[in-house]
Amino acid sequence: MSRLNVPPPEEVPADSQRILDSVGAQLGFVPNMFKTIASNPAVLEVVATLQGTLSRVLDARTRHSIALAVSQANGCDYCLAIHTHVATKFAGMSADDIELGRVGNSVDPKRAAAARFAQRVVDSRGQVSDADLAAVRGAGYTDPQILAIVALAVRFLLTNFINNVNQTDTDLPAVSSVGTPG
Repeated sequence: MSRLNVPPPEEVPADSQRILDSVGAQLGFVPNMFKTIASNPAVLEVVATLQGTLSRVLDARTRHSIALAVSQANGCDYCLAIHTHVATKFAGMSADDIELGRVGNSVDPKRAAAARFAQRVVDSRGQVSDADLAAVRGAGYTDPQILAIVALAVRFLLTNFINNVNQTDTDLPAVSSVGTPG
């Protein structure tokens, strides 16, 4: 059961309602995470703005692989469920590629490098090694793209933490466990 209060629809602040309407139009429903965050319009705006702005960096499958890798690293079951749903429905990722993404891998070597690097950013609290940078550069990522990977990792870290603190009720099918990323 979620630990933070979800405002009833009639008590959602107007600024939050506009964002919830936009999310609902995009996804076909409003996920519980957004309903919870709606109680604080400023936080909801930050999450929605990051999501919108960062949807323009890298390709969708790479973004979803990063989301899965970071969410797995943080043990965010809610985030794994929503990212699995979105990666399947909107990015057309296969079940195999989703499972690989969760452990910092991919059927695509370049995408795997981005997911692994994002995991390293999270696991090392940003203190990545020269070898980590060399690996992501060796996969073909430029410095501006590396900045995008870091920004995406932080964006997913934010929502992982919100959902882990809240223990957000999953409004999508739960996903099966996979091994610890490594």
